[in-house]
Amino acid sequence: MAKDLAATAKANNIEYFLISFVDLLGQLRAKLVPARAIRSMQKDGAGFAGFAAWLDMTPAHPDMFAIPDPDSLIQLPWKPEVGWLAADLWMDGKPVEASPRVALKRQIKALTKKGFRMKTGVECEFFLTNPAGDGLSDDMDQEEKPCYDQSALMRRYDVIREICDAMLNLGWNPYQNDHEDANGQFEMNWDYDDCLKTADKHTFFKFMAKSIAEKHGYRATFMPKPFKKLTGNGCHAHVSVWDETGKENLFLNDGDEMGLSELAYQFLGGVLHSADEMAAMFIPTVNSYKRIDAAVTSSGATWSPNAITYSGNNRTHMVRIPDPGRFEIRLMDGATNPYLLQAAMAVAGLDGVANKRDPGERIDLNMYTEQHKLKNIRKLPTNLLDAIRMLDASSVARSGFGDEFIDSYVKLKNEEWKRFTRDISEWERSHTLDC
Repeated sequence: MAKDLAATAKANNIEYFLISFVDLLGQLRAKLVPARAIRSMQKDGAGFAGFAAWLDMTPAHPDMFAIPDPDSLIQLPWKPEVGWLAADLWMDGKPVEASPRVALKRQIKALTKKGFRMKTGVECEFFLTNPAGDGLSDDMDQEEKPCYDQSALMRRYDVIREICDAMLNLGWNPYQNDHEDANGQFEMNWDYDDCLKTADKHTFFKFMAKSIAEKHGYRATFMPKPFKKLTGNGCHAHVSVWDETGKENLFLNDGDEMGLSELAYQFLGGVLHSADEMAAMFIPTVNSYKRIDAAVTSSGATWSPNAITYSGNNRTHMVRIPDPGRFEIRLMDGATNPYLLQAAMAVAGLDGVANKRDPGERIDLNMYTEQHKLKNIRKLPTNLLDAIRMLDASSVARSGFGDEFIDSYVKLKNEEWKRFTRDISEWERSHTLDC
């Protein structure tokens, strides 16, 4: 064992452990384990009934075990007597193929075979609302263009500072926090890392932001489009590929106009090629498609894409290249599964490298005002059902993730779509009650 959790608990005054996993629909699940039992849990895992979470299982399946990764251990900054652990799911002595963290680790193995290490960073946007979630936490936050509003930021200083202090103490190296483009919306940034570590931190960050917001009497939501006229919650992802030592950035080419290597352009070509087919993972909810196909917001821009294009340092495109040696994918939103975000990027990028996919020439237009000038650009799907169908038919996704994973994910997302279609919305009532 890389790290003896029982000894760690004793040395750090940890009394309980949360052994957790993220299911296929992105929900964080856990068991609370007293420190006295962690030795056996580290060896054999915490037992779960897989059907009780969003996994493609039935009540007849045997016990599922979440085996904690000791390297993922985080002591809760607001409850240091509790240690959080990301876990991998096992059943009948084998990893559960259709589970997010296992799927990402499979892609890391594929990257390693090529001599690659994928490093990533994520930009998590969230709203601070009232406890019910139907209004903002700050009635004074009403500016037409509220992005970077210093007064609104400082009115929520206590919450933002506590979250940022926690990241500082955890060694994540946060470097900026700001009020975002929507009233009541914030973004917090920390350093990039190996993709598995970023996924674990992303998972924990969402839990931490929600917990600390509740402590202050608010609610933190990462819902893609919680308010009709306000900018939605994105989760932009920055990606680069390094050599196996993690010391040489293989995306970097100082001789290129944009600072990208041939490998980077091929990886980018793969992302562009499969963006629509992977949309069901990058933007995975019914609500997600109200963010990417939204009308102009009260601030003047949605800051989200609806077409599959790339550019230089131009935020109106799905992918932008802000600096040499990396690029930013602006498609993902706050509902994205932290592990599937990373895994899907790897699958698409590796396919691009394997097939030497050409991303084509970058486009330097303002996509919000000049998109009509372009012919034959590919559009993103405009609803979850279309996205699910594209994923189901994707040879790239099936080759990368495997049929078992895709079949399970598609099955659960189709069931989610059916639950949505059975609901009767207020819009339907107001428009068809008297038809």
